[in-house]
Amino acid sequence: MNYPFRTVDVFTTRRFGGNPLAVVLEADTLDGAQMQAIAREFNYSETTFVMRPSDPANTARVRIFTPAVEVPFAGHPNVGTAYVLAMLEPSSSQTTGFVFEENAGLVPISLEWSGNELESVELTAPEALSLGSGFDTADVAASVSLEAGDILTALHPPVIASVGLPFLVGEVASRSALSAARINKEAVSRILPTDGADAIYLYCRHPGPADGDADLTARMFAPWDGVAEDPATGSATAAACALISSLEKGGPQPRQFKVAQGIDMNRPSLIGIAIEVGGQVVKISGSCVPVLSGEIQV
Repeated sequence: MNYPFRTVDVFTTRRFGGNPLAVVLEADTLDGAQMQAIAREFNYSETTFVMRPSDPANTARVRIFTPAVEVPFAGHPNVGTAYVLAMLEPSSSQTTGFVFEENAGLVPISLEWSGNELESVELTAPEALSLGSGFDTADVAASVSLEAGDILTALHPPVIASVGLPFLVGEVASRSALSAARINKEAVSRILPTDGADAIYLYCRHPGPADGDADLTARMFAPWDGVAEDPATGSATAAACALISSLEKGGPQPRQFKVAQGIDMNRPSLIGIAIEVGGQVVKISGSCVPVLSGEIQV
């Protein structure tokens, strides 16, 4: 059988920037093993599969796969999938939102149009911030080939954080240290997987000149997911920003962040994060650019 697909670059307004995503449509007759094989074939950080929803009040059932595993939720796959579905609709019937059924729960999505152009997609993370295990700075530094002093702990120690998908989140002292980070798989295997997290997300609160007007710059490494480095990670960014907001003076306040990622990969990305309702609601937003369309034979 042939299945239609689209690819988009997510969290960018520039083709061949951002994070590429493959969206396989009409995927109801595919099983999990076939979906995993297709995700390996595309070899993007994630591939999504769109099916009929179990509840007709919702838009679609969406499953998300890295090249190695299925994940319950992720940011850039939701933004990209919503963009693809919206652009398949006739221009005369522009929708303002979707609801996706995912393994992590329901994911509401809102769309912002400018004429016939879909300017931005915003989704609400399926969970509020939750925290797991903390880690020794020396162990985390060794895992990313840095010195212990390159990992900051004044705001928080390296810790598992999640708004639907867990990551080890750590703050790096300088932009140069962030650029120098490299996964040491032997060292990282001593601390991950833990609490369901198998990826490390590093951020710096001192963006460099190449990062534009971002509030933070980040990198994300997920070797167990078949992703050496991810150009843009909405779910990890949302968890990190929710964590920062929760610890700032005065407690969680309505806050917006712009986060640059993928700069060191020459795939610049910009992720929008909004923290609302005392930190209990976390939203992820970004733009997309269409790249490819076709059919995959299974």
